[in-house]
Amino acid sequence: MTTTLPGDRLLPSKDRVDVGRLELDGLTKTFASASGEVTAVDDVTLDVRPGEFITLLGPSGCGKTTTLRIVAGFETATAGHIRLDGASIDRLPPQRRTMAMVFQSYALFPHLTVGENIAYGLKLRRRGHDDIRTAMQIALTSMNLVGLENRSPHELSGGQQQRVALARALIMQPTVLLFDEPLSNLDAKLRGAMRAEIRRIQRRLGITSLYVTHDQDEAMSMSDRVVVMNKGRVEQVAAPAEIYFRPATVFVADFIGRANFVEVVPEQVDGGSATVNALGGRLRVAAHPAVRANAPAYLMIRPETISLAPAGDGGIGAVLRSTFHGHSVDYEVETISGTLHVTESGPDPNALIDIGTNVAITLSPDRSYVLDGG
Repeated sequence: MTTTLPGDRLLPSKDRVDVGRLELDGLTKTFASASGEVTAVDDVTLDVRPGEFITLLGPSGCGKTTTLRIVAGFETATAGHIRLDGASIDRLPPQRRTMAMVFQSYALFPHLTVGENIAYGLKLRRRGHDDIRTAMQIALTSMNLVGLENRSPHELSGGQQQRVALARALIMQPTVLLFDEPLSNLDAKLRGAMRAEIRRIQRRLGITSLYVTHDQDEAMSMSDRVVVMNKGRVEQVAAPAEIYFRPATVFVADFIGRANFVEVVPEQVDGGSATVNALGGRLRVAAHPAVRANAPAYLMIRPETISLAPAGDGGIGAVLRSTFHGHSVDYEVETISGTLHVTESGPDPNALIDIGTNVAITLSPDRSYVLDGG
């Protein structure tokens, strides 16, 4: 059952299908520095569909937080435009943009109770007492905070404080919800639980969401699409599975998870595939559109897609290192093409491969990918 408030816009996704389309068109942000002009955001263009959960992912300094702050109105773009539901919001101050942000630091007022923190924005908008009370009860129930409304923020756990911050944002009935690394202060177990909670609420309410993180697990597990950024530019925008198995660049492949790169020169490229010779075998592998025959390229191989078997004197590699994790074992294998990282999940304790063992290597062509070497 969905409960709504008077004039509520926080409706289920089926009723919000045309609300919350966010368009970034050529966003650029430059800063002056002692060494000259620095470009923090470089021609970022993105079309976020209504109700979509998009994550900006990348290393520190890649421009993801600056992009989010431009969308929120806390920074002014040097060039480019932002449209929300077709209308330009370039000149609107933050308080006039129908958005709400959940901050990394929670940004709760220490002198206010949980209930007062949640209701703060509605009071600023001079909503009636009954409306505020009803909205706060719904928020407390949705965030599993009932009974904590009279406590101070310092009396709450990190997870509870994060739920208060989320409730305070949701009660404002935003068209777009912005997240600035909201889980980075939580321990690993609590982060996992909060990821699931945020995604559940976002899907139920159908709110367009823009999420910033440097945590790959967060991005891959929560997002409809991931925007991988590097040095201010967008490297790839795609669903998590495509980002992982069909990266657009070597940077994306290397940044997302772990990957092996074997230098190859494709013999033939057609129909989206390439024929390559690698690690003693001839393979037909899916290839990026930029790959060309007889030009340098890289065969990307994920560690978990490689199989090893002891091969006596007939192997094409030798185990240099073995690291046992219980649920998996990692091997480093020296080959003529360089060192390969291999991960075996659910290893058989009676079949672990000893260091120094010569091994045969089997690749999975369906789960490998050829990238442009340029």
